[in-house]
Amino acid sequence: MPKFLTMNDFNFKGKVVLVRVDINSAIDPETKKILDDTRIRAHGETTIKELSEKGAKTVVLAHQGRPGEPDFIPLKQHAEILGKPVKYVDDVYGEKARKAIKNLKNGEILVLGNVRTYPNETKKNTPEEHAKSEFIQKLAPLADIFVNDAFAAAHRAHASIVGFTAVLPSAAGRIMERELKALSRVSEAPEKPCVYILGGAKADDSLKISDYVLTNKIADYILTGGVIGHLFLAAKGVNLGKPNMAFLEKQGVLGLVSGIQDLMKKFPGKILVPLDLAVEVAGKRREIAVSGLPTDHPIYDIGKETVKKYGEIIGEANSIVVSGPVGVFENKEFLFGTKKILEAVASSRGFSLVGGGHTIAAVKELGLTDKIGYISTAGGALIEFLMGEKLPGVVALEKAASRT
Repeated sequence: MPKFLTMNDFNFKGKVVLVRVDINSAIDPETKKILDDTRIRAHGETTIKELSEKGAKTVVLAHQGRPGEPDFIPLKQHAEILGKPVKYVDDVYGEKARKAIKNLKNGEILVLGNVRTYPNETKKNTPEEHAKSEFIQKLAPLADIFVNDAFAAAHRAHASIVGFTAVLPSAAGRIMERELKALSRVSEAPEKPCVYILGGAKADDSLKISDYVLTNKIADYILTGGVIGHLFLAAKGVNLGKPNMAFLEKQGVLGLVSGIQDLMKKFPGKILVPLDLAVEVAGKRREIAVSGLPTDHPIYDIGKETVKKYGEIIGEANSIVVSGPVGVFENKEFLFGTKKILEAVASSRGFSLVGGGHTIAAVKELGLTDKIGYISTAGGALIEFLMGEKLPGVVALEKAASRT
């Protein structure tokens, strides 16, 4: 578990607290309305609420989208969802923002403008380099404490994530703390057996994660599904058929095949691939054994035999990580595999951690939210953590703690 200060280490009454959250949300490209406010409410109901109740003058820093993208909008809607009476000013560190901060009373909450309107926000600098920027220089003197609650953005060395830690006493917010505790539980010394289920439509990081968790004796088994399952089958020499091999080629992941082959030799029996698959024929589901490949039809799910085998392993597990659905669950014909695997995880006696937008969507759709040990809202940060990468936002908090 990383060593950083938490909100328990500070008295917030009457203090100006800059809190960096990740309330980046799905936006309707036409209406520009927020489609999913889960992240906003999560921060609002935990860290921001606690700061307000403890008498802090809370200043919220956040981003939405990227410049030039349809979801790059101001944070006015986000502030309204956080509740009343949350104040909002469409300015990041200019005169309007600074005046609004100075006028805050104990317990009040102010949301500043989208931090990505500041041109150097996304520059990858050290905390000390960012601390010299106009953004940090203008805001830091007005504040007493910095709280980083944006675990989902902690893999980025951006100004608002790391810059304030170099010049202000800094702590992890409740969501940051919660995420790191849950992730440490499945990545440092997990209860054995530990099973990692890797699925989804992207396979770029699959080799690196598999290598890390097997080499470091974190996972006992890796169960593959989705495009990752297809890639690992290809690494075993299985010809999936024209449309499926073409998809892997288009994704640029066939270059990982030799590395996957080496890993499978190094850890025999530890990486499981599907035994059967479901293809789409005239809009309908048809299951075929792997021995029946190649196929001219697109593969969209795992089959019943695979579900049975994976379910047995999940049933014996004491720690389970799920990253990505095992099929195209959005299509009801191909929900079966994801449904059965997530139900097995939900009914398991072990501690389970589920992450990634599509996986969370599937968990919600199936009504299993309350039966999962922990649901991580992070995407890229979660993947990097599972690959053993150091997250700049977390490292910056550790460094700040070492100075106290």
